[in-house]
Amino acid sequence: MSERVVPTTPSDGLRSPIDSHVHFWDPRRLTYPWLGAVPRLNRPFTPGDLAVAAPEPVDVVFVEAGRAGQQALDELEWVRSEAERRPWIRGVVAHAPLEDPSRAAATIRRYVHDPLVVGVRRNVQDEPAGFTTGADFRAAVRLLGEAGLPFDACVRRHQMPELAELAEACPQTLIVLDHLGKPSPADPDSSWRQAMRRLARQDNVVCKLSGLTTEAAPDTSPEVIVSLLREALEIFGPDRCLYGSDWPVMTQATQYATWLELVRTALAAFPGEAADAVLHANAVRTYRLDRITVPTPHGPRREPV
Repeated sequence: MSERVVPTTPSDGLRSPIDSHVHFWDPRRLTYPWLGAVPRLNRPFTPGDLAVAAPEPVDVVFVEAGRAGQQALDELEWVRSEAERRPWIRGVVAHAPLEDPSRAAATIRRYVHDPLVVGVRRNVQDEPAGFTTGADFRAAVRLLGEAGLPFDACVRRHQMPELAELAEACPQTLIVLDHLGKPSPADPDSSWRQAMRRLARQDNVVCKLSGLTTEAAPDTSPEVIVSLLREALEIFGPDRCLYGSDWPVMTQATQYATWLELVRTALAAFPGEAADAVLHANAVRTYRLDRITVPTPHGPRREPV
């Protein structure tokens, strides 16, 4: 199968999906410390590979892929070079060292003038308790809100209450919960549900429908996954949920077409407009993908259309 070039409209008349959570990496270019522990993923996964793997044309938002910290700008420039040839790469959620006040401020200033950067992620899923409660980290997250950049939060389920505290402390910053907080699909305990409801009470939090199959046991039925997706949709509402695949991490457990179908199955229980919101419109709004680039004295700056 060759790489697609021109997007098409699906037969159901809905706009093509925007996948709000994909990764690319190439260990020949950059260093990814975590890949050594995951042999199945320890090879290049490029935009060309995704174009072949996806069952239909999708636009995508690239999310930083855990390269060595000092290579964050190298990662951004590599993806920029790919996006110049592939306009379906709509934006980048880039890494920033939010725990370091001086470096965080400088990085955010750089990103706010970069038309490709649509958000920031400092992956905290493996950090100790209290990592996001420090004054420096919270100050950096508030700077993101002032800059108009959302914060992608990759946390594990036991970290969700701390994330809720962060959302409460930074009400002007849009926080994007990655992978539903990584519950165990077969046993999403009451603490996860309570944390989801607490997060949903914060107007500045949205939820990505992504990553569930990677957390599931191999024998987990599709019905269990769909049930959990529907629960997240009910808690947050379809207007605050975004479709994401977590490709290629998700290939450890499922295929792209299968995951997309599971999300569509979950959406079938909601009014018709919910599918377009989750699969397309909410990503546009969250990451402001409808902005154009106009010149400023300090370089390119993104403005609303």
